[in-house]
Amino acid sequence: MASAILRDELRCAICLSVFKDPVMLRCGHNFCRVCIGRVLDTQDGSGVYSCPECRKRFQQRPAPIRNINLHNVAERFLVTQPEQAEITGICCTYCVDSAVPAVRSCLHCEASLCDKHLRAHSKSPEHVLSEPSTSLEKRKCSVHKKMLEYYCTEDSACICVSCSLAGEHQGHRVEMLDEASEMKKKKLRNIHQKLMNKREETEERVQSVEEHRRKAQEKAAGEAERVTALFTDIRRRLDDLEKRVLSEISRQEKEESLSLSALIRQLEIKKDELSRKMRHIEELCNMADPLTVLQEPDTGDLCDPEEGGGDEDTGGHDRQPHDVDDLDVAVISDTFRTLCDIISGIRIYGEVPAYILLDVNTAHNNLLISDDLKTVTRTLEKQNRPETAERFQYYTQVMSSRRFSSGRHYWDVEISRSVYWRVGMCYPSIDRRGDQSLTGNNNKSWCMRRRYNEYSVIHDREVIWLPDNISSDRVRIYLDYEAGQLSFYELCDPIKHLHTFTTTFTEPLHAVLCVAKGFIKVVK
Repeated sequence: MASAILRDELRCAICLSVFKDPVMLRCGHNFCRVCIGRVLDTQDGSGVYSCPECRKRFQQRPAPIRNINLHNVAERFLVTQPEQAEITGICCTYCVDSAVPAVRSCLHCEASLCDKHLRAHSKSPEHVLSEPSTSLEKRKCSVHKKMLEYYCTEDSACICVSCSLAGEHQGHRVEMLDEASEMKKKKLRNIHQKLMNKREETEERVQSVEEHRRKAQEKAAGEAERVTALFTDIRRRLDDLEKRVLSEISRQEKEESLSLSALIRQLEIKKDELSRKMRHIEELCNMADPLTVLQEPDTGDLCDPEEGGGDEDTGGHDRQPHDVDDLDVAVISDTFRTLCDIISGIRIYGEVPAYILLDVNTAHNNLLISDDLKTVTRTLEKQNRPETAERFQYYTQVMSSRRFSSGRHYWDVEISRSVYWRVGMCYPSIDRRGDQSLTGNNNKSWCMRRRYNEYSVIHDREVIWLPDNISSDRVRIYLDYEAGQLSFYELCDPIKHLHTFTTTFTEPLHAVLCVAKGFIKVVK
């Protein structure tokens, strides 16, 4: 077992045989000198050299260093390894007393030789040595019984000298076995190198795919974290909203209960007083003495309360229960509005922001458009742009180059140093001259407007005023074309829904900006 492990450690990674004249590269790996030389020869054309085992690259062809210690260990192993015969099953032909492993076979002698008999063997050229083999007959021509010395390239067959001169291969192109073998090995090395290159490309692709998978996992984890945070915030806000509404309902119920309890006490007092009067009247009615009945004082107090005087007696406490104020449902209505804002925020979440660029060809000549086509600035210096039919001539407005005719989209703007602005969307057929060209002043545009500290939304000159507590300078415009909805939001924390126009869109829509001072920047 130990010898088998040692043999594995002494194998060349290229030829898979025990090292023959081992050499070492700078990376520390060892190979047969001939084997590594052939591999480096195949890499000459690529200009980059690499170790066949660890793939370490070298800019210049490495100079292998002879490993003397490993050479000695490998030689001793080949001589002294007793298991060789068991591994190969081939023993020395001449060692008849004991089974000694063969290290070479002579094709001429048709004998296998151990290291000892190999040293004494003839060195003449006809004695061709090979790896230990039991099938030496296969190395002779089956027809002429001569050594196979040539290779017929036309028939792809190994032949003897008689086959090449007088046999069926006469006149064919033949090569020496060594030459033919080297040619085939060269092709195999080229194939091996191509396979190595393909394997490296595959490894690089695997790394690229793994990197893509890692990024996908990171992105998914980030999105999952965002969704978790979103719903955690929604649950928190819903819990707070529920507590606030229930607390308000409880407060109003207590107030109503106290008011109704006071009314019940007053009615009980009145009922007792009426019962007392009724008993007194019954007593008078049961008296037999008429003089006593007629002399009873304060008879006015005994009058029917329905016929007058009752309100004075009760101090105006004849109110019915429905006269008490009902529960104030305004807080519940506010709750539903808050829920709508939360739902609107969820609807926008996950939508891809629209890519908005401003169209210089539509910009009024007192508007300066930034190089990235994202910011419009009001300027007193007139721009020298041609006065075309598509350019706004009357109001300082500009449209987007992109139009929207389907789908759901949103985009955000940031407004600075301006007390008057309008942002919204319009049809491309909007007028470019006169009062009708102002966004919101026609039936072809919808906008949100700020005028000093007042906010409103406008369509076809119809103004809807918005709350005055808008403090953010960032506004979001959300379009659902198929649903016919155009919504405006204040970008605060949490996002606040301001207004939604509902209609049926008949043309594509462009974003449109109007600025009287300062600048408006498209941030998404």
